Amino acid sequence: MTFTTFGYDYSLKQSETYQDIKLRLHHYLIDGIEEERIPVADMSKTDMANYVRGKVSRYVTDQRLAVTAYDTEQLAREMVDELTGFGPLEKLIHDEQVNDILVNGCRNIFIERAGKLQHTDLRFIDDDHVLRVIRRILAPLGRRLDESSPMVDARLPDGSRVNAIIPPVALEGPCLSIRKFRKDPFQAGDLLAFGTADQQILDFLQKAVERRCNILISGGTGAGKTTLLNVLSRYIPPSERLITIEDAAELQLGHSHVVRLETRPPNIDGRGEVTSRELVRNALRMRPDRIILGEVRGYEVMDVLQAMNTGHDGCMSTVHSNSPRDALVRLEMLAGLAGFQGTDLTLKTMVATALDIIVQISRLPDGRRRIVGIEEVLGVRDGQFVSDSLYEYRGESDSFASLGMPTISKLRLDPSDSRGKWR
Repeated sequence: MTFTTFGYDYSLKQSETYQDIKLRLHHYLIDGIEEERIPVADMSKTDMANYVRGKVSRYVTDQRLAVTAYDTEQLAREMVDELTGFGPLEKLIHDEQVNDILVNGCRNIFIERAGKLQHTDLRFIDDDHVLRVIRRILAPLGRRLDESSPMVDARLPDGSRVNAIIPPVALEGPCLSIRKFRKDPFQAGDLLAFGTADQQILDFLQKAVERRCNILISGGTGAGKTTLLNVLSRYIPPSERLITIEDAAELQLGHSHVVRLETRPPNIDGRGEVTSRELVRNALRMRPDRIILGEVRGYEVMDVLQAMNTGHDGCMSTVHSNSPRDALVRLEMLAGLAGFQGTDLTLKTMVATALDIIVQISRLPDGRRRIVGIEEVLGVRDGQFVSDSLYEYRGESDSFASLGMPTISKLRLDPSDSRGKWR
């Protein structure tokens, strides 16, 4: 029976019988490799494919399986992926239209394409098969995953972000999440084409970056915060020295003078951890013109706010939040958890004076990403944050509206203020 799954043709139905054939064939190949002492590690993928194709044909003949030549070739390709790649995920990883790969146990594989989640007909043989693929992904990265350490964050060589969690913590079997890394990062023109922003907003943000405003990008998971941060970073003059700090290096700045720093989890003995806060403090000693923090999520918030308030202008970062006002409250809360010693008014003032602009970006129900608002942070009044809405997205007309001051034409660099804030 022939069917198509997201552009991939399958002649054998993804049934229990088919999975049983794959499992037996996998064991048959492993036994043959061990018996014949085949140097798998030294073989090219072409040589491996030729070897596997011959073994699969022999197995089909010996077992008298009722499969076509196309089915046999399909089995051979999948076995090559099993031995040299990432099993059923191999084609998804190389599909540039797939943004996220989500594995929920051995039977359910989802992908995100064009902003929408889709269930695929692909599956693993069993939970052990999922574990083998996860460990194959993690092996070159030196990360550990077992019952005593059942969760792991990692980054593939191409920059893709990986999270894995296994039983006993994951009740439905091993789970794997891969946020794929684009080889060609989005440009400002792509945001215009997608309708994420209009030309007026991009011109405004370009001037804000050039004027060394401190910018915070706020939004939910998968809203496009890192993508927007990448685009804005391209407006930074090439003469400036940038230092980036991330948990998993995703930024593609395309800048001539970048120092990239990445946090490190503790080793098997619980030692050697390097946190974002330590990297921020170290970055301040590295003569940065700008510090770009991938995400504010912990104790590093205190050091970032202090840097913004003590001459390190033009900093940019992202935060998980539902609105610009919620973003300010979240920074205030994180600073409090980081051990801020002072009054609530002092903390609010420190947050408000550190930030100039908050850009809110969202993923709409249909998968489209939109900049839904831009707020200028003005200060604190009567114990509350004061901000001014500059732009907002109006869903009913699918357009952007300029609301407050300053507009693009009002944005000027004040010679008396090296920060170039609004006047």
